[in-house]
Amino acid sequence: MSELSVVSEQSILVEVNDTYHVITLNRPDKLNSFNEEMHRALFAALEAADGDETCRAILLTASGKGFCAGQDLGDRVKPSADAPPPDLTQTIGDFYNPLIRRLKSLSIPVVCAVNGVAAGAGANIAMACDIVIASEKAKFIQAFAKIGLVPDSGGTYFLPRLVGSARARGLALLGMPIGAQQAEDWGMIWKAASAETFLEEATTLTQQLSVGPTIGLGLIKQALIASEDNTLDEQLDLERDYQGEAGRTPDYLEGVTAFMDKRVPNYSGKR
Repeated sequence: MSELSVVSEQSILVEVNDTYHVITLNRPDKLNSFNEEMHRALFAALEAADGDETCRAILLTASGKGFCAGQDLGDRVKPSADAPPPDLTQTIGDFYNPLIRRLKSLSIPVVCAVNGVAAGAGANIAMACDIVIASEKAKFIQAFAKIGLVPDSGGTYFLPRLVGSARARGLALLGMPIGAQQAEDWGMIWKAASAETFLEEATTLTQQLSVGPTIGLGLIKQALIASEDNTLDEQLDLERDYQGEAGRTPDYLEGVTAFMDKRVPNYSGKR
């Protein structure tokens, strides 16, 4: 790995490498729960990665024992007993929804390395990533029902699509935690790995994706997202169009040439 720089935004760390960025949630004393500063810093880090032509993949992870405990409830507490409740509509509309939309709209692969508890919005942010590798010590919890709230950050969208309706209902209504291995077995994440190797595996995977055929990988992401709403006919037409677009990239020619020459391809990631 060739490290170019490490930038600290207090609540978010950004490590810029030759072909990928590592973004680390960095409020370990609060289990990396979100306040407004962390929301803004993470969104800015995603924007910076998307605007960097050399960045062809992102690794999202966290410092400390937990991945993300969701919203920092201390940041949304009532100042006094007779004060009005915090405006959660504004919190979701101004911060969580834009963050999830930004994650899902990225044209480059996003790998998520979950080191510990991912609760509430923390679990759903992980599910918004493309590939999730979790430590065997990680747990995923839809904690909202425990405090009288509704899953947000795409939880009611991602869960039934990943684990099915019955399991989604159980997880959301009961707020029960599930471990990394069960999350893998249910199809919620890509892989559960040992606490000693999960970050190394996620980093290796990110590096692999970051030197792949970037345009083609981005089109794969877009096609899979579109399939969630398309009919079969619409999806077949989309595949036709995307295949034509991918087939016009230099990386397609390089991939075919490398295959014929029996060598490792050297993808540029450019159109």
